[in-house]
Amino acid sequence: MRHWFRSYLLLLRWSAIRLRYLLPLVLVIQIFLSVGIVIGFAFLLPQIDAATALYLSTGAPTLGLITIGMVMAPQLVATSKTEGTFTYNQTLPVPRTAVLVSDVTTWLIVGTPGLILGLVVAVLRFDLTLRVSWMAVPAMSLVALTTTTVGLAIAYAATPPVTNMVTQLIVFIALMFSPINFPADRLPEWLQTIHQVLPFQYMAQAVRETLTTPPDGIAAPPFAVLAAWCTAGLVITLRIMTRRD
Repeated sequence: MRHWFRSYLLLLRWSAIRLRYLLPLVLVIQIFLSVGIVIGFAFLLPQIDAATALYLSTGAPTLGLITIGMVMAPQLVATSKTEGTFTYNQTLPVPRTAVLVSDVTTWLIVGTPGLILGLVVAVLRFDLTLRVSWMAVPAMSLVALTTTTVGLAIAYAATPPVTNMVTQLIVFIALMFSPINFPADRLPEWLQTIHQVLPFQYMAQAVRETLTTPPDGIAAPPFAVLAAWCTAGLVITLRIMTRRD
């Protein structure tokens, strides 16, 4: 256990040194994205009622976490594969789980400021009164874990060009065609059916309900679906990391 924890801390330090110029830029982009969705999308709508304000306010941090975990993190892994850093990390005498946990920790840290700032701006912009549940932190942590583990699974399993194309597709679908910033009933029925399987609407629902605590309580199915996706991402990533060619 001591060897694992020491390896984890050393890997975190290695990531901070290796990415010291890139992570601040990613942090700024993530903050601008979360705040920009709240402010920018509001310009597209002539009138914003309470329901729309709620979807925009809770959808912004959700999209921020998706962008960090399912777009930026896998793209960075793809870059490390191209540069050879990925292969070098695979040869280090450290537990594979420590490598994965250090990667997830790095992206959780990067995503947190934008999430918080986006919520603050939304509350001020729309004069919202949130009824935050104690489950808000676990819910957002689960969303962040799910996005990151699924994103890393894609990056580990696919070649760099495929990873880059898939991540671009993910951000396009999440931003334009997922019930994150608007209710699911606005989508065609066939697309609603697809989103019954994809994790995006469950991410948004988990964040929204834990920040507002609806009268009928917080639904359990989103947490179950996200846990399943998170587990699948972990299993795929660890299997590839421990595979011996």
